[in-house]
Amino acid sequence: MKKHYPFTLAILTLGGISNTLFGQTLPSIQLDRPDQTECPFITPTRYIQIENGILNEKQNSSTMVSAQSSLWKYGINEKLELRIITEFTTANRNFEGKIAMSPITIGFKTALLEEKGFRPKTSFIGHISSSKLGSSSLETPYIAPSFRFTMQHTLTKNISLAYNLGAEWDGKNAGQTYIYTLTTGIGLSPKISFYSELYGFLAADQLPDHRLDGGLTYLVNHNLMTDISGGIGLTENAAQHYIAIGLSYRFNTQSP
Repeated sequence: MKKHYPFTLAILTLGGISNTLFGQTLPSIQLDRPDQTECPFITPTRYIQIENGILNEKQNSSTMVSAQSSLWKYGINEKLELRIITEFTTANRNFEGKIAMSPITIGFKTALLEEKGFRPKTSFIGHISSSKLGSSSLETPYIAPSFRFTMQHTLTKNISLAYNLGAEWDGKNAGQTYIYTLTTGIGLSPKISFYSELYGFLAADQLPDHRLDGGLTYLVNHNLMTDISGGIGLTENAAQHYIAIGLSYRFNTQSP
């Protein structure tokens, strides 16, 4: 999740000044990572939020995949955010591999419903990946859309239940893959939270792919959060296991 290190770090440094002036009345930063369940919360208006992560995943006995990706989010208003995903991957087969840039993904998240009684807080996320805006080795014949409905219930002051339902296309063929996620988040302290999650992928021409993961987040301050997570595959065609770390930050673009 962090190929553009100098550019990202420069943004974070400059953003700290405006955060001091404008950020203190907002709730603490809310992330779409480290779990696979996207959250229904919208990035605050005129804020840029950058969610960076590095993942290492063992797919089979001879292939290890490393990914460095960033989710860039900008709050248009209280109902809408714009999103860009950049990702660099290395597929190491027998300890050989090259860094490649995945096709750039653009999209949005829009708030649909607020939580009330048994009704969850609900948002809709739509993305589309370009077929050629990336490394030639990862080009696809078609553009690749995806969508999710993301929902969350507040069970107690420190426990939440969230889930996603959606579908995605890989750009290689016309068939879609359905996505589901189910996660429970527990606040262990004002700064530390834990989650456990079941998620999977269902395609018509493949066996079901079910996985389990969990992790911790640490709220460094109002606008800065770190995370660590890991997971295992539950079915034969799932990745064997992964581990990931992340650093996420937001800042206000509005002048004082």
